[in-house]
Amino acid sequence: MKKTKTFFLNGEEYITHQNINLFDIINYFNYNHSLLVLEYNKFICPKKNWATLFIKNKDIIEIVTIVGGG
Repeated sequence: MKKTKTFFLNGEEYITHQNINLFDIINYFNYNHSLLVLEYNKFICPKKNWATLFIKNKDIIEIVTIVGGG
């Protein structure tokens, strides 16, 4: 039986039975990799760690997209 994990992304609660990493989440929600800052459990997470950090129960993820303008 797969273990259920609950995580929070930008304040919304999600439930998964999969073993997923931060890179999977970014792809699933179709974020542009080059235009975002990712906070993982209150710490800025470098892009080089996205594929190696796997979601645990009650993790909090905030994704902020960068928008250009004048």
